[in-house]
Amino acid sequence: MALPHASPGQAIDIQPLGARLAQERSVALFKSVDLEVMRVVLMAGKAWPPHKVAGEITVQCIEGSIEVKADNVPHVLRAGQLLYLTGGVTHGITALQDSSAIVTVSLRK
Repeated sequence: MALPHASPGQAIDIQPLGARLAQERSVALFKSVDLEVMRVVLMAGKAWPPHKVAGEITVQCIEGSIEVKADNVPHVLRAGQLLYLTGGVTHGITALQDSSAIVTVSLRK
């Protein structure tokens, strides 16, 4: 059964998962015509493989630390840091520690 996405005007809790982190999975929080927002959960050493999307992206580390490689340039993000990437950039995420992050993707038509 798919998890329901948030509705317009609905508040979404993006606080650190803390002790629940290891039991959680990555989920899409909402998707509209122009924007998708996901909570990415990765355990230390796990990764999202390199890929690219047409739209702009932000990656905000909520807890732990992650490495975002953008066009093969590594960027280490710790809790509270955000990275902006332009569309069309090849990027991947690797967890340096058990981590969660909020990823936003602008969905270009």
